[in-house]
Amino acid sequence: MPKPTKGPRLGGGPAHERLLLANLAAALFTHKSIKTTETKAKRLRPLAERLITLGKRGDLHARRRALTVLRSNKDAAHVLFNEIAPLVADRQGGYTRITKVGNRKGDNAPMAVIELVLEPVTPKRKAAKPAAKTEAPKAEKVEEAPVEETTEAPVEAAEETTEAPAEEKAE
Repeated sequence: MPKPTKGPRLGGGPAHERLLLANLAAALFTHKSIKTTETKAKRLRPLAERLITLGKRGDLHARRRALTVLRSNKDAAHVLFNEIAPLVADRQGGYTRITKVGNRKGDNAPMAVIELVLEPVTPKRKAAKPAAKTEAPKAEKVEEAPVEETTEAPVEAAEETTEAPAEEKAE
């Protein structure tokens, strides 16, 4: 169960905050990018990512759960399930990006642009190179490892070490 946020809510009460975030999420899905205050963008991000995860599931139950959050905004739900979800199918998370754009002219409020990350996922190149380097030495070790004498050698060394203290005790 989600823990309720402490302190003041966006727009006054919790019901108004839910309505505000639902409207922001619907606008985000229909326009792919919106400009809002930093606080609203930061509060919108988890909600939008959860809805996109529902969109990736794509079944009827997920669609109905998304419609309860989006307040039966069928246009936004249609865009979410049919356009956005296939584009982010390979992405494991991080479906949104928040970029700070400065302060608003009227009241000097810090503004941000929250947008959907719809670019295809590219694998990291740095992670692939060390994996190739570590595989080659493992292959060499595998060729050397099947010799069974290496497993017996520590046992013989252990027997020799047990005999040595016995000789020292005799002296």
